[in-house]
Amino acid sequence: MSAKTVKVTYHQLEEKEFPVGTTLKQISKCFQQYYDYDILVSKVDNDIVELGDQITKNCNVDFFDRSSTLGYNVYMASAMFMMVVAIKHLFGDNQEVFIDHSIDYGVFCRLKDKEVDEEMVASIEREMKKIYRDDYLFKKLSVSRVDAIQYYKKKGRLDKVNVLKYISNTYVNLYRLDDVYDYFYVKLAYSTRQINDFKLTLIDERGFVLSFPTTLNPECTLDYTHHEKVFEEFQRYNQLSNSLGINVASDLNQVVSSAKIDDLIRLAESNYNTQLVRIADDICGCKDVKLILLAGPSSSGKTTTAKKLVTFLRSRGIHIIQLSTDDYFVNKVDTPKDEKGNYDFESLYTVDLNLFNKHLSMLLEGKQVEVPSYNFVTGKREYHGNFVQLGPGDMLIVEGIHALNDILTLSVDRKYKYKIYISPLVQLNIDNHSHVHTSDLRKLRRIIRDSKTRGYTAGQTLEMWSSVQKGERKNIYPYQDEVDAVINSALIYEIGVLKTYVEPLLFCVDENDPVYPEALRLINFLRNFLPIPSDDVPNDSVLREFIGGSCFKN
Repeated sequence: MSAKTVKVTYHQLEEKEFPVGTTLKQISKCFQQYYDYDILVSKVDNDIVELGDQITKNCNVDFFDRSSTLGYNVYMASAMFMMVVAIKHLFGDNQEVFIDHSIDYGVFCRLKDKEVDEEMVASIEREMKKIYRDDYLFKKLSVSRVDAIQYYKKKGRLDKVNVLKYISNTYVNLYRLDDVYDYFYVKLAYSTRQINDFKLTLIDERGFVLSFPTTLNPECTLDYTHHEKVFEEFQRYNQLSNSLGINVASDLNQVVSSAKIDDLIRLAESNYNTQLVRIADDICGCKDVKLILLAGPSSSGKTTTAKKLVTFLRSRGIHIIQLSTDDYFVNKVDTPKDEKGNYDFESLYTVDLNLFNKHLSMLLEGKQVEVPSYNFVTGKREYHGNFVQLGPGDMLIVEGIHALNDILTLSVDRKYKYKIYISPLVQLNIDNHSHVHTSDLRKLRRIIRDSKTRGYTAGQTLEMWSSVQKGERKNIYPYQDEVDAVINSALIYEIGVLKTYVEPLLFCVDENDPVYPEALRLINFLRNFLPIPSDDVPNDSVLREFIGGSCFKN
């Protein structure tokens, strides 16, 4: 091998030689045939590297397109930057856009001090498509953090000034698209020609949704489906964030650094409890309700929320019996299997629907029922004399991933049901242009809980996350619009607390693990937040379900 060439090993299998200084974009063309979509970013040895970077030594490489978790995040951030630039092209450099939160397959966006309409949204989408066709490069610049702060001060971009204030690096990476500079904690694509699929949908005068392909549907951008109750809960939480002055990471960091976090914790917990009080009052006002059904995606805090809701209802004189669908699982040998021949524990038919519905009918008729107990060691249902019976005015509560699916409770008329959807609907963002994924908060929660209660490593939890999401898309999200109430279990302070528990677990992910790039992305995300000790987190907090120390026993 010539001293002026380097050896690149792809997937530790295929070797090729390239001149020193060859860009990863050029190298990626040799391996594009193995991918269904444009390669967006690379892994060089154990570092995540953009395609514009050059190779100067022998190395192992891997590449990622938008069907991967890493590639999806690159695609999404790049699409959002294109939207920011499109808006500045149309409405001037001083027009700010806020990327508020995830919803459906995209993000909700709004313009500062400006209502939007169909024509405005259409013009932004047209300009984004023009930027795509013009094939601008996303250029990375490594600059002094102090210089970056001074630059953004002159621009009046205090959200960028403040987020950079809490980063300890001497140098930071800014990205340039056309003549706009922005800060992102994730990598960006090589050029706008790679971001070829997106849609903008007007919600109302308040804003619009930017949608793009996802890892579960990388082929194309699906049409946006509006979820009114979830959307309005996001808006309510946004109003709370505004009233507290906690909208971006630096706002929370400021509270932490000024030693006022205990007050914020109390306010956040009070808001969470207020939601449950409101729902308990609503349930008490519904004379026909006999069955409360609570469901939400993984790590939403269903267990704690159900137990607290029971407490609020009991304080109003209502006796509650809790049923777990887990106890009605079919024997393990009868569990349905997926397309690969593996047990599908996410399937609705892991539950013995006939027995479950029979018991529901008997209980609602005032009859006594012996509730089974599922033995997860033997994989069989057992009976230990656990007899229950509903009295006049008593209610049942069922929580689980299938609770909102009417097939689970087919024997019960809708008028007797009260359905609740729960999810941590995150409103706190990194800055105006970098939102926090709702799924990231749940992911951090689950990594901690899996480590504490199941002995799983962070790598194992991250590895199974795609199958978890697939189950949620199938079993939970289709029913979120049919509910009577939505609970937002996100706590405005919690990322700082989660950071103290989850960072060491993420650092333990092996550099050769396939999920290492995702672990590294989460580590970079957490660097934007100061750590918060858990001392002041109350023992009945939904957060205790994940970090430990809850007063509620499972």
